[in-house]
Amino acid sequence: MKSINPFTEKTIKEYKEHTSEEVKIQIEKSHQSFLDWKKTDFEERTWLMTKAAQILRNKSEEYAELMMNEMGKLFRSGKAEAEKCAWVCDYYAKNSKKFLEPEIVETDATESFVTFQPFGIVLAVMPWNFPFWQVFRFAAPALMAGNVGILKHASNVPGCALAIEDIFRQAGFPENVFKTLLIGSNKVNEIIENTLIKAVTLTGSTSAGKSVAKKSGEMLKKTVLELGGSDPYIILEDADLEKVVPICVTSKLINAGQSCIAAKRFIVVEKVKERFEELLVKQMSAQKMGDPKNKETTIGPLSRYDLRDELHEQVQRSIEKGADCILGGKIPDDKGAFYPPTVLTNVQKGTPAYNEELFGPVAVIISAGDEEDAIRIANDSKFGLGAAVFTSDEEKGKRIAEKELEAGCCFVNDFVRSDPRLPFGGIKESGYGRELSHYGIKEFVNIKTVYVK
Repeated sequence: MKSINPFTEKTIKEYKEHTSEEVKIQIEKSHQSFLDWKKTDFEERTWLMTKAAQILRNKSEEYAELMMNEMGKLFRSGKAEAEKCAWVCDYYAKNSKKFLEPEIVETDATESFVTFQPFGIVLAVMPWNFPFWQVFRFAAPALMAGNVGILKHASNVPGCALAIEDIFRQAGFPENVFKTLLIGSNKVNEIIENTLIKAVTLTGSTSAGKSVAKKSGEMLKKTVLELGGSDPYIILEDADLEKVVPICVTSKLINAGQSCIAAKRFIVVEKVKERFEELLVKQMSAQKMGDPKNKETTIGPLSRYDLRDELHEQVQRSIEKGADCILGGKIPDDKGAFYPPTVLTNVQKGTPAYNEELFGPVAVIISAGDEEDAIRIANDSKFGLGAAVFTSDEEKGKRIAEKELEAGCCFVNDFVRSDPRLPFGGIKESGYGRELSHYGIKEFVNIKTVYVK
């Protein structure tokens, strides 16, 4: 297993993968740890999770450097990611006891209530694009609920995976409450088959989610899946484009566009399409690709060359099928897995840019006749993770977001993002289940009825 810097192209470090026997032994150790961990009270868990948050803040620059080197994230973005992880740790440290208080229910019994008890070992299969945040948004609620975690991280970020394990160790969590396994995806099914694994959470591609769901279904194990997205951003004719376009560009280029909830499809009412294109191209062309450590850089390299090449192939196929490329669309000659800010317009149904997820700095513009047509196009997707609508009529925007858009997270006049206080997840081929908020911590607990007569 190699860690390769996508900017310098140099190998950072090679890691020895865990064998099947080592994996089995670790699962046994994690189970034994769970038997003690589930008995701890919320005060102890809170103290430890707060310590983890402190470590994340104190070492945010160290972790930012690690993320930057392993997957090309801008240094400042990595620092912000570490600090967001601290936020989710603090959030669950503060609120988990309240979220999991027994619920009294009046029945014919002398006493009846609902209680929330931990499952056991939760396997987390995580991606490389937000290598700390994706893990902590699972781990903080799971551990605070009394579960233990085993992490199978993406193979190109093993340093991040081990650093996260070390954070919990430094914070004082008991050994084996959170462990990282250095394994490839070919070992995931055998882990799911282990009877001591009680649940699985995965963030990644739809194909990976289907594979994990299939095996977990065979074993009757609970899953939460946060998969791909092709988030539509509806731009209505009454939207203030001078304010809207910067928001759209920010969403599109977060993490060099490598985000499930980045803006993917800009669905623009025809009356304002020309002006929207003009402003979007102007702001996208002003971005600066380069060293992710430099403060002036706004777009770092993509995480791997094969993913860069796959993105370019999707762009080229879209152009061949009639899309117009009005910015970018060519692989740079420079070193590093870079892809330029690209804008495709006049995109039609049946092209990769319309039907598939484009994971990179490629903005897709689709024309709509009116509001109703824009909503139809937005929902004409196999994905349903995030969506946004931009309009000067707040009530109209709220109605569209609440009633019309088919997605798990719908925003009005702002870009889609995750927040520990709000549930996060999708529908359709973007997955099922929810992370974050009080909904997230209840995904991996036994919601148990107790009836006393």
